[in-house]
Amino acid sequence: MRLLPYGDAAVLIEVDDLDAVLGLHAALEREDIVGVLDVVPAARTVLVRFDPALTSVQAVTIRLLHVRPASGDRPVAGTVEIPVVYDGADLDEVSDGLGWSRAELVAAHLDQVWTAGFVGFTPGFAYLVPDGAWPQVPRRQDPRTAVPAGAVGLAGTYCGVYPRSSPGGWSLIGRTDAPVWDVHRDPPALLVSGTKVRFVAAR
Repeated sequence: MRLLPYGDAAVLIEVDDLDAVLGLHAALEREDIVGVLDVVPAARTVLVRFDPALTSVQAVTIRLLHVRPASGDRPVAGTVEIPVVYDGADLDEVSDGLGWSRAELVAAHLDQVWTAGFVGFTPGFAYLVPDGAWPQVPRRQDPRTAVPAGAVGLAGTYCGVYPRSSPGGWSLIGRTDAPVWDVHRDPPALLVSGTKVRFVAAR
């Protein structure tokens, strides 16, 4: 780990990959570090925010150096089922590229358990990582200028649900009516880091 002061109220931790991020995030959730307000994971970093009135960069950094995440550990924030209609514009292209049938791709997606690794790109967009083996799916060479809200997409080994209409280069395999972002809900995001996600076929 590489620890860097991030202003006077946060420490940025750099690690090798997302698995290390998830393990570190899980370990930090179990720690009781004085003054820490929030732990914010990303693809290869974890930002630890704290109250400078209660502690300092130096004190938090020393405590963080003694955190030892377990291999394969992941944060836990409940489980959510998301119903999906598998009629995405890229479903056939993705399945062909993987050497699978459409039915095999859908079955594999339904069988997989996903974990929200981190949230970014747009409010409520969770980067879901597979708990088991999952193939690489390349991003589209020609990103769309508008992806509809509720679209379910794949890119790399990530899966994601678009919270609202926005540009995007992920391959679309389906759609859902699940409100993954709602400003009138507390919290607004349905999927926060550590949420387990099971996709189910919409009736």
